[in-house]
Formats: sequence, C-alpha cells, structure tokens
Amino acid sequence: MNDDGRKVRIGAVLAVVGLCLVGLIMAPMMMVSTFPSFTGGGLPDCEETAGRADGESETAVSDIPPEYLELYREHGEKVGVQWNVLAGVGKRETDHGRSTLPGVRSGTNSAGAAGPMQFLISTWGGKAKIKIPSEFNGYASDGDGDGWADVYNPADAILGAAKMLKRNGAPENVRRSLFVYNRAWWYVDQVMEIAGKYAEDGAVSVPPEAEPACDEPLVEAAPDDVVAQILEYALAQRGKPYLWGGTGPDAFDCSGIVYMAYRSAGLSIPRTTFGQWPFGVEVPEGEEQAGDLVFFNSGPGTGPDRPGHVGMVVSPGKMIEARCRLCGPIKVTSYRGRAGIVGFTRPLQNPAVQEQLRLKAQG
Repeated sequence: MNDDGRKVRIGAVLAVVGLCLVGLIMAPMMMVSTFPSFTGGGLPDCEETAGRADGESETAVSDIPPEYLELYREHGEKVGVQWNVLAGVGKRETDHGRSTLPGVRSGTNSAGAAGPMQFLISTWGGKAKIKIPSEFNGYASDGDGDGWADVYNPADAILGAAKMLKRNGAPENVRRSLFVYNRAWWYVDQVMEIAGKYAEDGAVSVPPEAEPACDEPLVEAAPDDVVAQILEYALAQRGKPYLWGGTGPDAFDCSGIVYMAYRSAGLSIPRTTFGQWPFGVEVPEGEEQAGDLVFFNSGPGTGPDRPGHVGMVVSPGKMIEARCRLCGPIKVTSYRGRAGIVGFTRPLQNPAVQEQLRLKAQG
C-alpha cells in the first residue's frame, strides 16, 4: 500500500485501549491472510457514541471497494461499532473479499472459516446459508433484507462481524473484541493499525468506559425512594471487578450486583440470571425505567427463553452491569443498539416483592 504523500494527513494520536482477554462463553473465530498494520484513540464526552471515525482517509477510499465501504459504514453505525475497525477486519481477513484463497467465495479454508469476514461455520450458525428468522446459536445475519443469512454475502457477513465485535466489548473495549474474533494480539495490533489508517484523522476513537461525573443525577432522578436506594447501592459498585458467582463486597457477577442492590433495599429476588428473568413482570421496550432489568442472549446455552446476561437500567438507554471477568470494571454502559437483547422486566411488580414492600411500609 503506497503511503507516500499521505502521512502528513494522518494524525499521530495514539491511545492504548485496555488489554482485556476473552469472555469465557464466547467462541473465537479462525482467520486467514495477512496484511499490514496502525492505531489511535480519542474520547468523546459523557454521551456514549459508537466511537466511529467519521471521515474516510484517501487510503480507505482508494483501497476499499465502494460497496464494502458502504456496508462497513451502514452496519457499523447500525450495531454501534467503529466502521473502520470492521473495515480493518475485512482487509486483514480477505482483502475485502478480493482474496482468491479457499473459503472466501465458497467452501472453507483449512481452519474451517468461510466468507469475506472468515466466520467458522459453527460460529456463524451451523450452516453457511440460513433462512431468517430461524433459531440458532450464532452470528448468522441478514444484512440486505433478502430473508437469508449467507456467510459468503458481504452484507450478511459484515453485519454478523459487527454483532460479534459489539457483543464482545466494542466500541469501548475494541481490542478485547478483536481478540475474541481471533485469539492473537498480533492480529489485534494489525487490525487496529489498518483501522487507524482508514480514518481521516488516523484514529480509532472509543467512548468513555465509566465517568462517575456523568452519572451523578441518576439517583436523584429515580422514580421513588425504593428505586433510589437500589440505584445508590448499584452505582456505588462502579470500578469493582467482575467475579463469577460474586455477590460482593469486593466483586460481583452480572446477577450478583442486581441481587445485592435489591437486597440493600430489603427486597429478596432470585440470585441468578436464569431465576431473575421469569421473576419480574415483563416491560415493553421503550417503557423500561430505572430499577428494571435488561436481559441478553449471551451465546451458546442461552436464548430468548434463557437469557445469560443481565444489567440494571439506571436511566433510559443506560444500565449498570458487571459484564465478564476481564471486560473492564463494573460500569454504566449503553444498552441501546446492543445485540442480543431478550427483553426487560420489573422485579418490583412481582407479587412477592409487592408483599415485601407492603410489610416494609407497615413497619
């Protein structure tokens, strides 16, 4: 790739995104081909964004086929991941579908990977082409609205890749999400380098992970004193690590922080995500409020009737969560646009909790 005359237009802003390892429940993907590397960074304000670089560099325009560039843009914004990171993966894997190696347009390579974004067929959904809607555990996606999820179709494959990066930490923990995509730090470095070069400013920007100053009004805005007490406990755990099975005081898992937050208000709810999901009264999307729970399909062994991850709504579009062991500390994040949302529930409307509240009010 010829960089002469372009280097002066590429910023030298560098930021190392936290080095997190893979979440235990996510399956990795196997990759092919090699291309060169770059990295950068920048932090927006308290409003969480996809962290996407807005402008394409001359390198991006000249190197990425127009139809692929449009898909990286479209699906990156739709899912909420950096478009240039998606493009970096596409370049590193198959040179944006131009590679003539086995598995790009048909069949699989020696590792079993297929399509322009090089999914393992098992990770994609068990078959290369799947009718949508269909029940499967994988990332098979219909990116062009034709009713099929085809691993060889760039629109479908790029949407699936965006969902995988999002589920595993992007845009905040973009390096960790790339490590899940292919378990090698040299691979992460190469993709970040390519992504930086594709951005006009030479950066891979990420939103803030946890800014306490951004969240101070949350307790005051709670709908009632009980929810305020629940939120106060949950928000006080920000910055603590994830621990599977943890219920504090030093570390929590996703359902543990929810369980203990309700317990701090004198209320008893189930301990695990699997128990918490059927416990609360379901709330339509868009009607959720602080104190409600938002549930996610978190991969193999979970699904619409058995979500494997939970967060607590703290304000419209935001939740506090303990995500995984090395996903970073407990923090307030955005759930809007995040892949795998199963639904919302309101534990406070459970008859048993209503009785607990009645007894609490009496004395």
